[in-house]
Amino acid sequence: MPHPGALMELRDLRTFVAVARHLSFHRAAQEVHAAQSTISTRIASLEDELQARLFERLGRRVVLTEAGKRLQHMAIKLLDLEDEARAWVAGASQARGMLTIRVPESLCAWRMGRAIRQYRETYPHVQLRFISCTVEGLEDDLRQGVTDLAFLMADSVRAGDLLVEALGVEELVLVAAPTHRLAQRGEPFGLDALSGETLLLCTADCAYRRLFEAMLAQAEVETGACLEFSSAASMRGCLRNGTGVSILPTSAVQEDLAAGNLAVLPLDLPTFEVALLMLHHKNKWISPQLAAFMALMREELATPSSASAARQRLDQQMPTTLNVKDTPCCSK
Repeated sequence: MPHPGALMELRDLRTFVAVARHLSFHRAAQEVHAAQSTISTRIASLEDELQARLFERLGRRVVLTEAGKRLQHMAIKLLDLEDEARAWVAGASQARGMLTIRVPESLCAWRMGRAIRQYRETYPHVQLRFISCTVEGLEDDLRQGVTDLAFLMADSVRAGDLLVEALGVEELVLVAAPTHRLAQRGEPFGLDALSGETLLLCTADCAYRRLFEAMLAQAEVETGACLEFSSAASMRGCLRNGTGVSILPTSAVQEDLAAGNLAVLPLDLPTFEVALLMLHHKNKWISPQLAAFMALMREELATPSSASAARQRLDQQMPTTLNVKDTPCCSK
C-alpha cells in the first residue's frame, strides 16, 4: 500500500514504463530526456510510494519483479488514458507521444518509406520507434504495451488475444549473384539442388525464413552452413559477392535485380508468397496517431484484391489460430 498522502505522478509512471521497456536506466534516461540519476530518483520514489520493489538490480542487469510486471500492465493503461485525453484536446499538428512498431527490416526499408514521410508531415511531433520484428516474444510485447503495432510477413501466426489484419501478399524469390552456379543453369531446378549450398538468412526478417526452412526440411534437403545477418542490407552485400543464396521479398531486391547485381534462381516450385499482416492487442487503445499510421499502411501495402486473397487463404489454412480482422484493408 502507498504511504498515506502519497501521490503517484504520471511522470514517474512514464519513467517506470521506459525502464521496464528497455530494462536499462541509461536507455530510459535517453528516452525521457532526463539524467540517469533523475531516473533512479523517480523509480525510488515510486517504489517508496507503493512499498514494493519494482526492479531487481543484478549486477549490471535490470529485471522486473513480479510487482513490477503487475504495475507495468496498469501503468500502460493509465498512460494510454492520458494520451487519449491529450489527443482530444490537441489537433494532429500538436499531437505528441511515441509509437513503437515492430516490422521486418525489408518491409520497412522498401515498402513503408513514402507512408512514413506522409505521416511525419501530418504528425511532426510524434516519435516513431521501429524495431526489427521477430516472432519470439511478440505477443507478450503487444499485450504489455511494449510494442504498439507489429507487422509480419507470414502465412500464419498464433493470435491468442491479438487482432490480425491481412493487408495483402508479398512474393518471395530465391536469389544469388549472377555468377553463382545455380544462376547459370538454363533450366528450372528443385530444392534438392540446394544440397550443401550456403544459405544467407536474415534474423530481422525471420517469419518467412522459417517457412523456407520448413520447405527444405520437408524435402529432406541438407544445406551447408548457414550465415546469419542481423541486417538485410549487409546480407545483400554478401549475396552480390557470390557467397551463397537467400530467400527475400521481391520488393527488397528489385533494385539489385534491375542493376544486374543479383539474379532470381529458376526454382521449380509454385509462386512462393506470404501474407502481409498487421497486428495489435485486442485491448489496445487506438489513439488518433496510431489509427492514422495504420490507415496509411493499409493504403501503402494493400490492394483490395491482394488483401482479400490473403484473408481467404489465411482463413483456409489456419482458422483456429489466426484472428483476421474483417475490416476493409484499403481506405481509399
